[in-house]
Amino acid sequence: MNTTDPQIVLGTMDFGTRVDPDRAFAILDSFVAGGGIWLDTANCYSFWSDPSGVGGASERVIGAWLRARPGARDAVRIATKVRQNPLVPHSWPESAEGLSARAIRAGVEESLERLGVDHVDLLWAHAEDRTVPLEETVGAFGELVTKGVALRVGAANHAAWRVERARSLAREQGAEPWTALQLRHSLVQPRPSTSLSEAGHRMLAAEDLDLARSEGLSVWSYSSLMWGSYVRADKPLPETYDHPGTAGVLAVLEEVADELSATRNEVVLAWLMRQGIDPIVGASRVEQIEQALAARQVRLGDEHLARFAEAR
Repeated sequence: MNTTDPQIVLGTMDFGTRVDPDRAFAILDSFVAGGGIWLDTANCYSFWSDPSGVGGASERVIGAWLRARPGARDAVRIATKVRQNPLVPHSWPESAEGLSARAIRAGVEESLERLGVDHVDLLWAHAEDRTVPLEETVGAFGELVTKGVALRVGAANHAAWRVERARSLAREQGAEPWTALQLRHSLVQPRPSTSLSEAGHRMLAAEDLDLARSEGLSVWSYSSLMWGSYVRADKPLPETYDHPGTAGVLAVLEEVADELSATRNEVVLAWLMRQGIDPIVGASRVEQIEQALAARQVRLGDEHLARFAEAR
């Protein structure tokens, strides 16, 4: 995995839909004031919440914030994604854009326009598209880096072997390879071999971390705080997390949080960062992102990690 210190990433999925622009601006301001750097969005956010039936709202809010805050573009790094935006309103996954060279170029061009920027700092392939030759996808991503439209490229929700195959193809083409992975991960884990109810989500596996550590790749985790389930009784964990290991891990989480005078969310984020993972945290209120940034001060030792591992 890369050697830079892990950071809290601000997830902006709900900006412009569930989170109105004024609140989004306040959250962005607070994040930057607290030393946050990375913003994570996607061209498809959030088509399922938007009356229009297509994505783009999140990127438009970020673009408006950048225009309203002179100098803000230099203070943040922007990551966006292509692959899942419906090309026909209210028609997903049937009309979801793929990862053809044409779709990638068109998706990025539209993202840059909504964001009001000439480049993004990291461009993700949001999910696999096995209807398109991997060589074509790799070449298109590499072309965008050559043009300076994307400074880095990464793969979200991809199998590790596909990522490594893509990296090999990039080397053969002399193109920029994927250097970052984004997958779903948190302290609690679902029962093995059970399917997730959330369409398109792919869990971080041991082989993903193995690949990242071997090749020096960044790893970002989403659903890091399980939609508030660690701290809110009205947000129970999904049924697939109902197993003895979860109960054991949550008991240790409570103990460690008390010992360190931290919140459970802060400990979860610290646990992720201790492994070199950059956790993405969505926020609908300013205090939520302030609390997330406080996790950078929580210090977990090897003994804490061992207790969590044994509880599984």
